Amino acid sequence: MSVPPFNIVLVEPEIPPNTGSVARLCGATDSILHLVHPLGFSTDDKHLKRAGLDYWPQVQIRHWPDWEAFRAAQDRSRLFLFTTKVERPYWQANFTPGDFFVFGRETKGLPEASLALHSDRCYTIPMSNPQIRSLNLAMSAGIVLYEALRQANLQHNFSFS
Repeated sequence: MSVPPFNIVLVEPEIPPNTGSVARLCGATDSILHLVHPLGFSTDDKHLKRAGLDYWPQVQIRHWPDWEAFRAAQDRSRLFLFTTKVERPYWQANFTPGDFFVFGRETKGLPEASLALHSDRCYTIPMSNPQIRSLNLAMSAGIVLYEALRQANLQHNFSFS
């Protein structure tokens, strides 16, 4: 039996190169990318395509019409929401294959109502410099995803080419 993949969820992403970089990350780790509409760009955007380079055929992408449709289709216990508005660090979460890592728009993050509804499922990536508002979306997704892979002890599935 194969291990279910992890899932990266971008809710209303706005910056094409960020989404392209996350797509490449998903392709490299056999994770699934979920894009929750509306998107702030066309999926035909040249910057999006360039960030993913020629890896697009290797990426599993699922589109959702909106946040409510996505949320209604998921098991709440598998959702992990990431925000700068909490103090619980991501390394306190227990990740297992099949989990969904949810990131909001680059300029606004996730809606306050969603954070309140899932307050027990919200985590942050701590930073030592309080002058920095947040990390780049793609970098944040990579930090969380590789921590999840480490926890799941899946590194034996990776090559060092």
